[in-house]
Amino acid sequence: MVSVVQNVAIDCADAYGLAGFWSEVTGCPLNPEDRPGDPEAQVMLPDGPVLHFNQVPEKKTVKNRIHLCLRPKTSREEEVERLLGLGATLVADHRKPDGAGWVVLADPEGNEFCVLRGESDRISASE
Repeated sequence: MVSVVQNVAIDCADAYGLAGFWSEVTGCPLNPEDRPGDPEAQVMLPDGPVLHFNQVPEKKTVKNRIHLCLRPKTSREEEVERLLGLGATLVADHRKPDGAGWVVLADPEGNEFCVLRGESDRISASE
């Protein structure tokens, strides 16, 4: 027997607000039952586990031990700029001159995530 990942839980100060940010990042809807001020909120991913945001009193203090890695449908550079416009912040840039690598961003509450090369980046690198 095995277990199935039901959701990825993310602790935060504002569950509905942070879920709204991630809804914009992924283009996926919030759970229709979620409301501002709710202590829990969810982003409903179509092909994977739910992103579950859980309000906690503690602030984030150290680097994440688990994080999301995003593969954009556009180029990595276009997606990084879009996410910065949504309120993400740059944490570290691991892009290499040959186009490989990734960018580490943080969401509005400081949770790190990576932006990998997009499909178009990967195709042009193989040409």
